[in-house]
Amino acid sequence: MSGYDASAAARVVVGVSGSLGSVTALRRAAALARRLGAELWPVLAWEPPGGDPAARRSPAAGLLVEEWQRLAKQRLASVLEEIFGEDGPGVPMHALVVRGTPGRALVATADREDDLLVVGAGRRGLQRAFSGRVSRHCLTHADCPVLAVPPSPLESDLVSVHRRNAWHRRMDTRGL
Repeated sequence: MSGYDASAAARVVVGVSGSLGSVTALRRAAALARRLGAELWPVLAWEPPGGDPAARRSPAAGLLVEEWQRLAKQRLASVLEEIFGEDGPGVPMHALVVRGTPGRALVATADREDDLLVVGAGRRGLQRAFSGRVSRHCLTHADCPVLAVPPSPLESDLVSVHRRNAWHRRMDTRGL
């Protein structure tokens, strides 16, 4: 972010999905918005299962789309409530639910030069080759500065515990 005038940021746009990476990015974006005196714009992007072509083929597409939109709004509200509670983030917030792919929705929302777009950077290690498409899309297509927030160090620990549980392996607690 060298050469970026932080005091000019009017909005901090952040992608939210409910994943650990997006929650880490949301917390970082809220802290930046407070520090910069900017508005926080959490964005949850959604697509119909199977994409738009599959939704158009469905005879009840209109009803399904309304239900999916309602569920997306509910998910965003739930994540924001869980992270910020009743007090909110401490800055003006404009939560958006956008229909479309996450990368395109975030780039379209952060359409001003003085915006700051915050995204989760994806996973570490070998999984990185198959993840991080949203952050790569934003980094290559956004007209504003993009902050790619690395995953929390606790995420890899959580993944290894989950893997251990899935394989029904015993956990060695001596190192805890």
